[in-house]
Amino acid sequence: MKPLLRRFASSPEGVAGALILLLLAFAAVLAPMILPGDPAAIVGRPLLPPFADASFPLGTDQLGRDVLTRLVYGSQASLTVGFSSAVVAIVVGTLVGTVAGLTGGLVDEGLMRVVDAFQIVPGFLLALAFVSVAGPSLAVIVLAIGLGAWTGPARLARAEVLSIRERDYVAAARVVGMHPAEIAFREVLPNALPPVLSLVSVIVAAAVLIEAALSFLGLGDPNSVTWGGMIAEGRNLLRSAPFLSIIPGLGLVSAVVGVYLFGEGLVEGLSIRGRRL
Repeated sequence: MKPLLRRFASSPEGVAGALILLLLAFAAVLAPMILPGDPAAIVGRPLLPPFADASFPLGTDQLGRDVLTRLVYGSQASLTVGFSSAVVAIVVGTLVGTVAGLTGGLVDEGLMRVVDAFQIVPGFLLALAFVSVAGPSLAVIVLAIGLGAWTGPARLARAEVLSIRERDYVAAARVVGMHPAEIAFREVLPNALPPVLSLVSVIVAAAVLIEAALSFLGLGDPNSVTWGGMIAEGRNLLRSAPFLSIIPGLGLVSAVVGVYLFGEGLVEGLSIRGRRL
């Protein structure tokens, strides 16, 4: 773990991404203390431009709601969906890939055909269909995006497991009579997981964008403030009040860039990992 942290700290991209994500996470977690109040409350004159009133640094929207408050609270939904979807995708994909790689035969063939079937449908279309049927909520959106993103981790985990299961230390574990489940969790998964984790940044960035797109189309959680929803609400006022879409758009871009840079640092840290040979 310490060598990984040292390699990560030596990556300027990784450190920059970590700082951006920490700032966003800080704002999301401490939003009720930083900006107490209801983000849906009407608190001022509608369509105040940014910096026109010290009480509303980023202005107000068409209903008179504080844009800064909504921006900060919107980070909660975006980051929650992004990282929760990545957890779902990594867990499901790793389990499927590990079972396929260790079992082989018809089980492997069957699971890979399921992976192929899921890969035929683009992740956004799968999420769109799933949310349209199940109804818009953060839990449904997380599940929909996660189920559309697990195939990449599954294929990578399977490839790693197929390589690792032929290593000498795995053969030695079989010889001493170790249970197959124990071999999987003690000998195979710890060595197969690092390359799979390198996909986290891609999945999180895609999940943040998909959630924003769903909210833009009116399929986001109606009980949550989201950046995509803010962009959608401001699209009819692009000429008179472009800041209503630009500000949450910048928040969305910063989150994606932060995740991407963090992922670059993570990949660099894992690229020289000390794996057992």
